[in-house]
Amino acid sequence: MRESMYSALFGAMSNELRLDTISNNLANVNTTGFKKDSYAFHDTFQRFAHDYLTDDRTNIRGKEIWPKAYVMARPRLSGQYSDQAQGSMQVTGNPLDLALVGKGYFKVRTPEGDMLTRSGSFRLADDGRLVTEQGYDVLGDGGSTVTLPRDNKIVVDGTGRISADGVQVGALDLTDVSDPKALEKVGQNTFRIKKGSNATEVPAQGLSVQQGYLEKSNVEIVTEMVNMMEAQRAFEISQKIMTTTDGMESLVINKVGQIS
Repeated sequence: MRESMYSALFGAMSNELRLDTISNNLANVNTTGFKKDSYAFHDTFQRFAHDYLTDDRTNIRGKEIWPKAYVMARPRLSGQYSDQAQGSMQVTGNPLDLALVGKGYFKVRTPEGDMLTRSGSFRLADDGRLVTEQGYDVLGDGGSTVTLPRDNKIVVDGTGRISADGVQVGALDLTDVSDPKALEKVGQNTFRIKKGSNATEVPAQGLSVQQGYLEKSNVEIVTEMVNMMEAQRAFEISQKIMTTTDGMESLVINKVGQIS
């Protein structure tokens, strides 16, 4: 099979993944605290056995036995990660809406374990627990559930300390990650460190909490739409290359061996 068929096939597969990623980003443009997915490319190489022949002793042979190394570059998607860039601020005036400015995360407790999130759209449960939109407990004071009195004026300062009618009742657990690219999305707008990664949780530096605000998604609609059109065109080109290559091979198969 011609190399053009393989190159076009993997090119189409790469752009299919790009389109899936872009579509997911656009679908979450209005999701609070959502972090868009990004991707990276690298060149993979196909080498033949004679490419590794390193015997250059001139007394064995007087000229090169093999042709020069034939290296073929094929760009592929090498990785996908969440872009943790800051999103814009949206004023809500709700005292339980909290936005993070800087690098860091809230900690929440889910059925799958403790997770990280940038979404600060919180509410009070019937028993006074501070929970996320999904009902996950917001953690504070070193891993405890945050419980607030009802019908009190709640104030959250820039460091995450919580006061009710002027009396401090707790402090939010705020943390950061040594390598943000090691985070993986779990669902429901939460993250965790990938298994096997060397990344660890570290104290958040320069992080501040803004009460009465929400951090919007960091997806830029115009940029994503341009990327989508580019990926669609690249996918169509790959399809055309495969169709053309198939036609050329069929022509060769049908013509070779015929006697005019």
